[in-house]
Amino acid sequence: MKKLFATVLLSISAVSAVAGAYGSQSVLVVEDDTGKVLIEKNANAVVPIASLTKLMTAMVVLDARQDMDAPISIDKVDVDMLKHSTSRVPVGASIARRDVLQLALMSSDNRAAASLGRTYPGGTEAFKAAVKAKIAALGMTQTSIEEPTGLSPNNRSSASDMVKMAVAASAYPEIARITTDSKDIININGRGVEYHNTNRFVGAKGWDIGLSKTGYTEEAGRCLIMRITAAGKNATLVLLNASASSVRAFDAVSIRRFMRGEDVRVARAHPRAEDRVAKKSLRTRVAKHSKARHRRP
Repeated sequence: MKKLFATVLLSISAVSAVAGAYGSQSVLVVEDDTGKVLIEKNANAVVPIASLTKLMTAMVVLDARQDMDAPISIDKVDVDMLKHSTSRVPVGASIARRDVLQLALMSSDNRAAASLGRTYPGGTEAFKAAVKAKIAALGMTQTSIEEPTGLSPNNRSSASDMVKMAVAASAYPEIARITTDSKDIININGRGVEYHNTNRFVGAKGWDIGLSKTGYTEEAGRCLIMRITAAGKNATLVLLNASASSVRAFDAVSIRRFMRGEDVRVARAHPRAEDRVAKKSLRTRVAKHSKARHRRP
């Protein structure tokens, strides 16, 4: 019994030590074939999830079995008035629902996601009810989603629940395909416009990705969901609230290295990024000192 207890303690310590090497505030990596937790850090902390929300939006839209060839007209109510995020999708454009879904998932366009919720059968309230039912059906007890884009900080969940969502989303061939497209050309008002995946690892050499979604708001930080294959292992990873894109990217690379049995280094922002932060901080201190000096009698 003592030997078994010691083994369990060693296993927990090993996972904790590995988790400590990551910069994201919440980290969870689960082996798909066995359900084994490979890495865990603050997996049950409930935090804003930003555009990871769009995976739920896509599932609910596809569950409704709407006509994917039917056009959706982008309305002014789809414009982000909360964060004032930009969009290359113009108001008034008429786009096939399947292309709107492509824009929402691959390039994380907020107007596209908002229009999917607005044109859901029964409207926005029916969409919210469908999302709530889907959350319950997936057993996501730590999740609340109020709108389809992820812009609201009230869209909250945990890494544990996000793994459940990722597993469910990957069962939809359309979602798996769209989120792993590195780019696509969408017809916007009769003109082909090229859009790219927000995840730089999609299509990159050496990466085998089966599902992907990034997210960012000021409240949520940098977030990422991916299902990857490395060294013959299939795993789902969730990163929540990384302080910078470089930290999120470093964490993803480190997880792949861990799956390959390679050494894992402590995540740090890119040196140039750190230099920019340091220089900005120095300029701020100098400016404050100068103002204080001039205020002296």
